[in-house]
Amino acid sequence: MLIQNAILITMDEKREKIERGMDIRIKKNKIEKIGKHLEPEQNEKIIDATNKVVMPGLINTHAHIPMSIFRETVDGLPLQSWLQDKIWPMEDKLTKQDIYYASYLSFLEMIRTGTTTINDMYFMTEQIIEAAEVTGIRLQTTRTLMDLSGEEGENRLKELKTLIKNYQGKDDRVTFNVGIHGLYTASKPYVEKCIAFAKENDLNIHMHFCENTKEVKDIEESYGKKPIEVLEELFSNEKVLLAHCVKLSKEEITRLSQLKQISISHCPVSNLKLGCGVANIAEMVKQGINVSIGTDGQGSGSNLDLWESMKYAALLQKGIEEDAVQMPAYEVLKMGTINGAKALGLEQKIGSVEEGKLADIIIVNLNNIVMQPVNDIIADLIYNAKGNNVETSIVNGKILMENYQLQFENEEAEVIEKCGEIMKRIQ
Repeated sequence: MLIQNAILITMDEKREKIERGMDIRIKKNKIEKIGKHLEPEQNEKIIDATNKVVMPGLINTHAHIPMSIFRETVDGLPLQSWLQDKIWPMEDKLTKQDIYYASYLSFLEMIRTGTTTINDMYFMTEQIIEAAEVTGIRLQTTRTLMDLSGEEGENRLKELKTLIKNYQGKDDRVTFNVGIHGLYTASKPYVEKCIAFAKENDLNIHMHFCENTKEVKDIEESYGKKPIEVLEELFSNEKVLLAHCVKLSKEEITRLSQLKQISISHCPVSNLKLGCGVANIAEMVKQGINVSIGTDGQGSGSNLDLWESMKYAALLQKGIEEDAVQMPAYEVLKMGTINGAKALGLEQKIGSVEEGKLADIIIVNLNNIVMQPVNDIIADLIYNAKGNNVETSIVNGKILMENYQLQFENEEAEVIEKCGEIMKRIQ
């Protein structure tokens, strides 16, 4: 296909931030050519992007995909109470079919709001992968690893090994990491075993870290030292993506920055809703740490609209630092795109619009009363764009939504109905 006459934001540091009147040619699943006035080839599909932004698809680096069905179940509850008293009892009732439909709902939400890649941590992962394959989304996933009781931890690790054996390399859109739930739910010997497995299989590690005060206290009681000290001891050379990192002092952020392969998934909406606080990502960026954006599951993050999360990421730092210069819009857009690709170890394939990279591209319509007049396109995207400004989503060179029309429009109503039935049964 050939996308013509776009306002192009590539996120490629070698190019201008904004380029006008640009064409992008896609062949099979890759971006073949970027330039002006490219001549259409025979039988090439033409997409007119005049006065529209073409940019990389957004990358959500921390989520729990099947938790779409738990949207707005948290109001008025702290994290641990919400999980232990409300969510875990419902999760115990979920079937494989439930996981499939709940995941399907999340993937439709992603496509509609311009997120083309998501990093997941959950269970019954086969059904999540199946829904990803059907909808065409790009997925990095795991089997949540923890060892709270008995042989549970060993069985979970076996499940992950089987998953990787069955799926790794068979579909370019599905990759894996080693998803340790957290230091407060995994013993030191178990964490060491997970790290060894990650090394053996050349996989990144994905883990919750310092989300709230209780978690910090639990880690200190379990390990006999501060969370940052555990991190320095166990994860000094590993490539790790840490979700949240709310409860870190400036001194601890400095120590974190010394661990060169660490990335952060900042989940501002979920952290606010659960009363956890605000991660000091301005300091993290200042110290050279790679910061990306996550939504968490919809149970605590409400939705998968990464535009909303990016806006919060920008505004919160300006507020807590009392400094309007903090978090320039382009820096936040990097968090939602190329930084996310780096956090998942996929920066050579996605995260920017470059010749030779995979064609994960979205088209954003600026013709919206909230966005007009457009004085600063990038700032307008961060502060005023919403998921419903995305009119076309392309993943791996395949159009999943064009002109706001899903390629599987008929399935949407069925999936919504199925998810409603699930909640009636398990509540």
